[in-house]
Amino acid sequence: MMEQTHTDPGLTELPTELNSAQGKLVYLYLEATDGATVDELGQVLSMRKIDILSVCNSLSSQQLIEKCDGTYVPTR
Repeated sequence: MMEQTHTDPGLTELPTELNSAQGKLVYLYLEATDGATVDELGQVLSMRKIDILSVCNSLSSQQLIEKCDGTYVPTR
């Protein structure tokens, strides 16, 4: 079986601080779209608002994302 590797320069490695699957999912979506609101995240990722807010709070406290004018954006 061959191992697939991606060499797309647009793809980045996940920060090592990310431990939860939801945290990784939210972070990757924000990085791919250059930001999103809580409502957009909930709709696209099929997550409850309370879960998104919890994840965003955790990512913000780790300084991986920040909130700008109601939109969460990656800091890296």
